Amino acid sequence: MTKPFAFRTAWASEVGRVRELNEDSVLTKPEIGLWAVADGMGGYRGGDVASRAIVEALRALAPMASAALFLGAFEQQVARVNSDLRALALTRETEVVGTTLVALLVHSEHFACVWCGDSRAYLRRGGALSQISRDHSEVQELIDNGLLDEEKAKTWPRRNVVTRALGATDKPELDLVDGRIYSGDRFLLCSDGLTTHVAQDEIAAMLSIASPQSAVDRLLALTLDRGASDNISIIVVDCER
Repeated sequence: MTKPFAFRTAWASEVGRVRELNEDSVLTKPEIGLWAVADGMGGYRGGDVASRAIVEALRALAPMASAALFLGAFEQQVARVNSDLRALALTRETEVVGTTLVALLVHSEHFACVWCGDSRAYLRRGGALSQISRDHSEVQELIDNGLLDEEKAKTWPRRNVVTRALGATDKPELDLVDGRIYSGDRFLLCSDGLTTHVAQDEIAAMLSIASPQSAVDRLLALTLDRGASDNISIIVVDCER
């Protein structure tokens, strides 16, 4: 019988150097193979409510008999929270009370990365780092259409504008990438408070550190050293046998 995967998880969530409120929320539930970062939007007492709502809904999930059932239960919780956020925005007479979401689901030999917005997922495998999510953002659309290059994107005035978020539309618009996991895989989930200040090659270098906690600590310290203009949330997950 194949030995099941074991997970080592480290995480951090900080307000940063500029904001007064941490609107990010983090979920680590390795016992069922679920991790998530949500980055709230919608202003004071809006973004934090939205990110906390999705994290608490996902926290209620229990172990499932199959990957398909797990993903289905996940999507049901996301849809329910999306409806709740739409209703909350109406009662508050505001356009959106919303949140980005990036989540990692692992069941047996397989993983799924699900996201909405510009919070990201990375996978380090065999010493190489790849971004497995793709930002739902205005600046990413400009890059994809050849209207902006990566260097100019770093200072684009609307680089924080997302094109998808939970609570922004009547039905959640999620993207998904799935695949097989292998012993030695390391996943990173993060809000854009990290990637605004730290480039991918720097993230790769930090993720080469043996300990997940040391990797998280150094990524956080580097972001804070560079001004941390937004909330910062980071999860590192090691998959081992």
